[in-house]
Amino acid sequence: MTDKDQLPEGATPLDPDEAAGLKPGLTTRGELNAFEQTNIAQAVLWARKSRILRRDLLTIDSLKLLHKRMFDDTWKWAGTFRATGKNIGVEPYQIQTQLSQLCGDAKYWFENDTFPIDICAIRIHHRLVSIHPFPNGNGRHARLTADLLLLFNKEVSLTWGGQSLDVDGETRRAYITALRAADQNNYDLLISFAKRQ
Repeated sequence: MTDKDQLPEGATPLDPDEAAGLKPGLTTRGELNAFEQTNIAQAVLWARKSRILRRDLLTIDSLKLLHKRMFDDTWKWAGTFRATGKNIGVEPYQIQTQLSQLCGDAKYWFENDTFPIDICAIRIHHRLVSIHPFPNGNGRHARLTADLLLLFNKEVSLTWGGQSLDVDGETRRAYITALRAADQNNYDLLISFAKRQ
């Protein structure tokens, strides 16, 4: 990537080893975004038909597999937990434990009707973003996880603000503000954002 390519607000910077894991010879952030989007689009088609994910999306192996499929044409480390600290997320040694706890909590929520299913999906999304298990792509992975949970339960998809979150702008700022409020256990903004037209 060229130095002039700025990360969008709230994006996770990669360390040099992670950046070296870029597979294709892309030179600008725009090229990378377009390439990743193609990779993700293929993963979405696969995920919607996946028996593995439909049977049990809320396992560590399934979450890693989904990330791998979303980014395997782009990053050598796709589907691999990060080994470095970031500007967001738990310490690397806590990732496995925190994901296990999230999967257990989510299954409990579903089995006991703790929240409506769309609220469960939004809360799972938030926890995945907060844990930040991968070097990059965590927000997109968390949003797709939530969308798949709804799809597999025959529920309506979320809009996630109705616009791209990959570039700086009002929609991305509203998303980050909503995530920060959810960090303080106030989910109202994130719920409104996720359902906004």
